[in-house]
Amino acid sequence: MAKKAPSIDTKNLTGVQLMELDSCTRCGECVKWCPTYAASGQKPGLAPRDKILRWRQYMNKSYGLKAKIFGPTEIPQSELEEFKDDVHGCTTCGICGTVCESGINTVELWEALRANLVKQGIGPYGKQSMFPKLVNQYNNPYLAAPEDRLKWIPDDVKIAEKANILYFGGCTAELRQTKLAVATARVLNKLGIEFTMLGEEEWCCGSAMIRTGQAHIEDIARRVAAHNVEAIKAKGATKVLYACAGCFRASKVDWPRQIGEELPFEVVHITEFLADLIKKDKIKWEKSIDKTVTYHDPCHLGRHVGVYDAPRYVLEHIPGVKFVEMGRVKEFQRCCGAGGGVKAGIPDLALGVAESRVEDALATNADILSSACPFCKRNLQDGTASLKDKNTPGAEKLEVEDIIVLVAEALGLEVIGE
Repeated sequence: MAKKAPSIDTKNLTGVQLMELDSCTRCGECVKWCPTYAASGQKPGLAPRDKILRWRQYMNKSYGLKAKIFGPTEIPQSELEEFKDDVHGCTTCGICGTVCESGINTVELWEALRANLVKQGIGPYGKQSMFPKLVNQYNNPYLAAPEDRLKWIPDDVKIAEKANILYFGGCTAELRQTKLAVATARVLNKLGIEFTMLGEEEWCCGSAMIRTGQAHIEDIARRVAAHNVEAIKAKGATKVLYACAGCFRASKVDWPRQIGEELPFEVVHITEFLADLIKKDKIKWEKSIDKTVTYHDPCHLGRHVGVYDAPRYVLEHIPGVKFVEMGRVKEFQRCCGAGGGVKAGIPDLALGVAESRVEDALATNADILSSACPFCKRNLQDGTASLKDKNTPGAEKLEVEDIIVLVAEALGLEVIGE
């Protein structure tokens, strides 16, 4: 009698990741830090350790010694669906990897497990399945026409046809949070920085598909990466600026993997660019912002890439700003809750994480909670509004704003948009 095929396979899992599954010591340190586990009310199975141990059990049932002798033990579809829900109930923030005693690269592991399940027809979660379809049809996830990427540009903003520096706006800033795009463009103009943009030729960076395990669908992640790289080269750019942490991370880390080679241009976050100009005394401030400001590290900018100091340097040099830190910062910061597809797939969970992060900010008595990512800004605004509705002390006066907007205001610029 032929043995049954295993219920799972090892697609998308590297040899190192298979060893990492065995390296978990079950110490539980990750459980103490996981933001979605905490926000879920400690839902069984959602903790990082539990997901690793469950997949390890699945591997043993499918490929262990007993499975080799007697055949694999079937894993019920309902159990795999439940596991799918739990592995997608994660923002891929990476704090579990930061505190892991075994040094497991959990961000890469979660993304590999998601892709493995999606290839088996299990997942992604909820509305996340729309990402590839929308990007394939519109080149963005917001159902916007290509020409809509240009609608935010005010008459006074000067964008060169070609330049050494290119500003990659990103879908969210150009199509939803246009205030961020306007602020970035006006700041660059004010500082005399000649720059170009892709305009209608800019496509989604691919981050949402990669984070949710759908990069392989119709080769979408490789196609958008290759298109954007070629479009940037055609503009003659040698340096690309990003005000979106998600686009920045996707370009710096994911694009080289997708196209199979190093990028032919430098990838720089706008806060790194501004910090360098400040150090060279090339920014002349015109207005004092007399507010107490705290800073939230975006996961894609901080833990994923390691940019911690530049945003703080910029904030500390804005006239009038009194900079204060929250209790959890840098590599130990608490995620805003929006990443990993959670905002789209499980909005209530994303909101719960955001509320916890806003409470961290309220503890500092700051007037402004700042970040350097449009996704963080949106979710932290939602968390602030939710706490305000709950009459949480201080929430009614807390403002959530991106660093680049604060820079624009300190340069005496008018900032418009949503």
